[in-house]
Amino acid sequence: MSSLVTAQHAEELSTGAGQLGVDLTDTQQAQLLEYLALLIKWNKAYNLTAVRNPDEMVSRHLLDSLSVMPFIENGRWLDVGSGGGMPGIPLAILFPESQVTCLDSNGKKTRFLTQVKLELKLDNLHVIHSRVEEYRPELAFNGIVSRAFSSMENFTNWTRHLGDHQTRWLAMKGVHPTDELVALPSEFRLDSEHALTVPGCQGQRHLLILRRTA
Repeated sequence: MSSLVTAQHAEELSTGAGQLGVDLTDTQQAQLLEYLALLIKWNKAYNLTAVRNPDEMVSRHLLDSLSVMPFIENGRWLDVGSGGGMPGIPLAILFPESQVTCLDSNGKKTRFLTQVKLELKLDNLHVIHSRVEEYRPELAFNGIVSRAFSSMENFTNWTRHLGDHQTRWLAMKGVHPTDELVALPSEFRLDSEHALTVPGCQGQRHLLILRRTA
């Protein structure tokens, strides 16, 4: 274990994952902690995340990402505006049989994500440096996820070309975005919504799952 990551961090991750109903293997636990160490290290030089205190990163980054894993299925996933890699990196770790793409327009952040891919040997992770509107993959994604990326109107408008009527759009939000739902493009509908309880996080967390009707 890296000197940047303590036994307390490891215990908090293990206990929190259990509370979320996420069963981590020893390898996945080790990879998540190695990812945390890289995040702490790189955050000193690059502004990867607004959370600067390593003791807050387990709950606000790792466990927050893990909270949506029960709603994920194997397939081709896109993490839009991935930033420091949440939830894309944990998704790639927990679903090794899935293909996960982390996309961000910030070159510093995609360099960090590429380093994570190399050091954690995540062969199923793909890092794309691009604006989402300009990204043109060959196949539609099974799932598109965003965490504090933008309004749901922008999220759906900017990514509609990346999915089809079978794709699920997962929007990770804080307080319930009632106003944003009203502004959804007419071709999108709310499939389900879930209030999430993230161990160690005080604020509200919600997951909204959308589908395209056309």
